[in-house]
Amino acid sequence: MSFEAWTIFALFWIVFVTTPGPNAVNCINNGMTLGFRRSLVGVLAILTQASLFLGLSALGVTALIAASPTGFFVAKLVGAGFLIWMGVRGWMNASKPVTFEPRPARSVYLHALAVATINPKSVAGYLAAFSQFVQPDVPLMQQMVVIVPTALTLTALSYVGFTALGAGLGRAALGAVFNVWVRRVLALCFIVYGVLLGASSTPGRT
Repeated sequence: MSFEAWTIFALFWIVFVTTPGPNAVNCINNGMTLGFRRSLVGVLAILTQASLFLGLSALGVTALIAASPTGFFVAKLVGAGFLIWMGVRGWMNASKPVTFEPRPARSVYLHALAVATINPKSVAGYLAAFSQFVQPDVPLMQQMVVIVPTALTLTALSYVGFTALGAGLGRAALGAVFNVWVRRVLALCFIVYGVLLGASSTPGRT
């Protein structure tokens, strides 16, 4: 991969991982309720999902999934229901005091992994990356050696930043009313993402 191609890919990935979505909302919420250090396991889950999707994209599996209307339909309904459930639960719990919950690291990890995996933005983004930036006339492994570290580094920086933002909001003690409305906005985001996911079409199709 040439330096010019790498620069274009890096800029694309920065936009991809810094655009707020379910992962960002989950990181902010974790930071608010768990604190910064305990929330980093959620970032680790996102990196796990990113590594998996990078590998699957290289093998063309995500393209195959996106090409299956039935499989995508089932997956998006399950994902939509999960996100809406998270949003409804978050809205109902918004009026409760924000506390640093002693949630097991395994629970935080699996929850973040589920949110990252069902995110429709992930499938579309990885398909876009591999359809636009992978050069068919260059050995794939040579390109993956550049693409994977770049993507994972930028992903980590982005979601660590969102987690730090959430932790800062949690520590700021800006008032009970403000905290309630911040948490309700985050919950509403999950519901909106779920509705949009349920109404979305297969990437690359209309």
